[in-house]
Amino acid sequence: MTLTELKYIVAVARARHFGHAAEACYVAQPTLSVAIKKLEDELGVVLFERGGAEISVTPLGAQIIAQAERVLEQTAAIKELAKQNKDPLAGPLRLGVIYTIGPYLLPPLVKNLIEQVPQMPLILQENFTVRLLELLRQGELDAAIMALPLPEHGMSMQTLYDEPFVVAVPQNHPWAKRKAVSAQDLKSETMLLLGNGHCFRDQVLEVCPEMARFSSPGNGMQRTFEGSSLETIRHMVASGIGLTVLPRASVPDMQSRSNMLAFVPFEEPVPSRRVVIVWRKSFTRRAAIEAVCEAVAACDLPGVEMFAQALA
Repeated sequence: MTLTELKYIVAVARARHFGHAAEACYVAQPTLSVAIKKLEDELGVVLFERGGAEISVTPLGAQIIAQAERVLEQTAAIKELAKQNKDPLAGPLRLGVIYTIGPYLLPPLVKNLIEQVPQMPLILQENFTVRLLELLRQGELDAAIMALPLPEHGMSMQTLYDEPFVVAVPQNHPWAKRKAVSAQDLKSETMLLLGNGHCFRDQVLEVCPEMARFSSPGNGMQRTFEGSSLETIRHMVASGIGLTVLPRASVPDMQSRSNMLAFVPFEEPVPSRRVVIVWRKSFTRRAAIEAVCEAVAACDLPGVEMFAQALA
């Protein structure tokens, strides 16, 4: 049994296709197939059910592949330990960010990291919370920035900042001149929300539970539309279709009226979200996580409350 063979079976399990797995491993498909067959013969088990357009993993194969992922992760950790002896910050960091944070945090964060730790370039990926956690477990990402609450994950976590929510309305809306609105006020308005899968949608529904009942006739919202991104929804609000709730960092200037929008704060208690960074407990580059935390703290995000960045 070799580490290369373990790498091959993990690749096939993820791609569900021998050809695609071979491409991901930069080898010819016959080379990969022969190596996997050799490993199956050595173990005396069938790891994959072959047949049809897609390869499936056998129940026992799933357990073996999960163990192989752990072995490969620990192997990578050995290499990282050796690299840290030379420079703990040397080499790229694979960082994930959820969709509703990335557009507003990444530009200043990347700039800060280039200035502070140029020897540690970022490899970035935006995705949903559930997918980022999956990539972390698989070792495809080193760390991810997301918002609480999170499903059970068993990883290390550090708080970065708290971010309040604000209401976006068309410039000519009666609320545009108000000093604040309550979550209850939203019940009578046409609201624009992100679609299912976005954690920000769930956070908005949590602090504004009236929205969750929009699908029942006569209850909750008059009407509710769903969009694929906050920027799409922002343009729909500017067109007068309805209102929406935005994270404060997405609004550089609360007094701005240049984009046919007006922004109104919530009344106390102001709904908000807590943004955190998470990483595997086995990840050895603690200095890299600390560097990201320090770079986030140096970002000039409007309206957010930064936390002390010393790791627990």
